[in-house]
Amino acid sequence: MCNVYFVLVASSLFYFYLCAYTYTIRPMQHKEPGYVYILTNPSFREDWVKIGKSSRPVDVRSKELDNTAVPLPFEIFATMKTEKYNEVEKLVHKTIDRLTDLRIRQNREFFNVAPQIALDIFRDIATTIDDAVVTLYEDNKPIIDESDIQDKTKREVKRARFKFSMCGIKIGEQVTFVPTGITVKVASDDSIEYEGRIYKLSPFVGTFMPEEQRNTSGAYQGAKYFAYQGKILDNIRKEREEV
Repeated sequence: MCNVYFVLVASSLFYFYLCAYTYTIRPMQHKEPGYVYILTNPSFREDWVKIGKSSRPVDVRSKELDNTAVPLPFEIFATMKTEKYNEVEKLVHKTIDRLTDLRIRQNREFFNVAPQIALDIFRDIATTIDDAVVTLYEDNKPIIDESDIQDKTKREVKRARFKFSMCGIKIGEQVTFVPTGITVKVASDDSIEYEGRIYKLSPFVGTFMPEEQRNTSGAYQGAKYFAYQGKILDNIRKEREEV
């Protein structure tokens, strides 16, 4: 009888520790990183992109998408590697949807937005995530060493994303887009309103920058292109940070 009791107790303890491991220890393990990607296609318009996610290398995913539905293979424009790839993909989609109605079909991952603007959104999000690594591609191959970008991203993380409150600017006040002289209204602490639409600063710059003033990367730090009472926002921020 004692032996049976001992076996039952031992079995119960084993089951208890097994459950504790399954429900307590395992969820604490680190997630494997995945990718959020920007794909282009030569058969699409120049301002059409596919933005999705994959738990595997993106070159594998892009080959899976090469089927009879599209006449030419997809090309990798950029990727972001992070453990939070599921959340990042949703955030990128939501950010683009908030800018304007750019999703080609509401239930699909295709957007009517220039690849450079999508990349700018990637970079903005990457500065808020510790493990995010953004990689650019050319001919479906990385064109910048991933470790170099990771170092750059870590440096950018140290400086918080721009907020109008950093410059003492209140919602409802006006700032000027310097390259064209357009005046826009501050809609929230990190967005502006122009012609009834809400924009983040950097995507606005990518959209409205005159062709002759565009840079080669298509990426812009929004606060460097807007002025308040004649002073560039980024300079106002630096002055206030140094005080």
